[in-house]
Formats: sequence, C-alpha cells, structure tokens
Amino acid sequence: MTAIKETNFSFPKQTSFYKGKVRDVYTINNQFMTMVVTDRISAFDVVLPEAIPFKGQVLNQIAAKFLAATKDIVPNWVIDVPDEMVTIGRICEPFKVEMVVRGYLAGHAWREYSAGRRSVCGVALPEGLKENDKLPKPIITPTTKAAVGHDEDISREDILAKGIVSITDYTLLEKYTYALYERGTEMAAERGLILVDTKYEFGKVGDDIYLIDEIHTPDSSRYFYAEGYAARQDANEAQKQLSKEFVRKWLIENGFQGKDGQVVPVMTKDIIDSISDRYIELYEQITGDKFVKNDAADVLNRIESNVVSALSQLLA
Repeated sequence: MTAIKETNFSFPKQTSFYKGKVRDVYTINNQFMTMVVTDRISAFDVVLPEAIPFKGQVLNQIAAKFLAATKDIVPNWVIDVPDEMVTIGRICEPFKVEMVVRGYLAGHAWREYSAGRRSVCGVALPEGLKENDKLPKPIITPTTKAAVGHDEDISREDILAKGIVSITDYTLLEKYTYALYERGTEMAAERGLILVDTKYEFGKVGDDIYLIDEIHTPDSSRYFYAEGYAARQDANEAQKQLSKEFVRKWLIENGFQGKDGQVVPVMTKDIIDSISDRYIELYEQITGDKFVKNDAADVLNRIESNVVSALSQLLA
C-alpha cells in the first residue's frame, strides 16, 4: 500500500479545509467535521518527511474503539466512522489546553525530572524516583494548545489566572480526565498493558463539553507491557513499550529534537517498515483484534466514496 501523505478532496457542501500535523480536516456545511487521518507522522511538533503505511488506519480505528467505550463518561464528537481512515463528527469549539495525565514518570516528565526539576506544570514530584516508576497517584500536567510550533507546559493556576479556561469548566475537565484515564487503564490491563500516560482534548458546543480528537492511540499515549514491568524496574532496565517514544528516541540518537538548525535523519525503508509494524502491534495488543490491512489499490477513491455516501445521509 502507498502511504497516504496528503489528501485533496472536494466533498459535497464543503465549506473549509484545514491541514493538521497528521489529519486533514474538511468542514461540511458548517455543520460537520470530516477528519481524514493520514499516514503522516510527527515528533517534537515536526511532521517527518516520510509517511508510515497503515498508521492512519491504526489511529482512526483505535480512537473509534475507545471513544465508543468511554461515551458513558463524557459525550464525544463522533457521529460516524464511514472509513477505516475517516471520522465524521460535530464541530466543537476546542479548549486551548490539552489535558495530559500521567501515572508513571516517563517521557517528557522524566526528562524534566532527570534535569533536576521536582515539579511539572506546577505539580510537585517526590524525591528518589527513577525513570518509569509508578507515581504515588496520577497527575495532570496540562499543555497549551499551540496553533503552530510547540505546545508548552502550563500549570492549573496559570490556566485559571489567565482565563484560558473557567474554573467551572476546568474542574469538569479534570474530573473527565481522571475518569477517562481510569477507564483506559482498566482496558489496557485487560490486554496485558499499562497505560503510562496519555492526553485528552475537549471542546464545547454551547454549554456542553465534548471529548474530541483521538484517545488512547500510540500518538497520544504511552503503553508498557505489564508482564515483566516490575522485574525490569528492579533491574534498572528499559521498559518494553508501545508508543511513539521509540520514534522520538531514534530521532534524539540521530541528533534531532525539533530545534532550529537540526535536520531530520534519513528515514530508510527499514525504519519506515519498523514504525509501521510497531503501530500494527499496538493495535492488535490494545484492541485484541487482528489488524486487517486495507490495502486497496486506490485508497483515496475508497475514502472519497465512503465519505460522500455518509455525508449524503447526514445532509439529507
């Protein structure tokens, strides 16, 4: 299958188009959002030059599964999933923060901690922790939602002081975030995984809050294998994980962290294939389903046909 790096559809009653880091978003009749999850991949807020086969299908199908499994906690934006790579949903006004929740000291939080800082986003961390240790309790470490460039850490206090989110809404966002993380943790445990950290995005329609975007995918989450976790921690060994962190580590090892002047290392076919395999591995591990590669010869025509059919019913 040829990886889908970009799309250029013209759907019925299309009113606008937005190209995100990995998603192409089409607004329909100013009523619905049609999100095509491409095979683009980003790291350090930079879109890498090569796309990853089947990545979009993996992300969209995992997100669909978890959004359906959490709608009893908080309503979400999804109306229909007409294609393996597409979700159609309601248009929400997004909050300008991402709710990052962490149960373990890994990734960005560990990099901050190992640099000597003992708080992340205003949340104090105890002394004596090592990489990938379980935290005393899950913590929320929000980031600003940047239109371009890097998202930035921000504290709860600053969010409220700057009026980015009202106290009433933010209290609800925290409640939903902890409940979603608890559900995600339970579902991961059933599949032999640990949900290490993840992020949620929310929006509003009128006075109602909705969960938006994707959840519990390898782009938005980090998973460890539960089997052997304790033994690896005791032996100070790296954890076996399923997340995009291995892509970030490969980039760091090759001199790239998204900083000015740095050049993305060459992504060989072996690297691209290995990333694709890891995404499929996570899909099968977290869902318990066999991944079916939808490698139709003309994926773009398939997507267009499925979306037009779905929209004809929504717009009828």
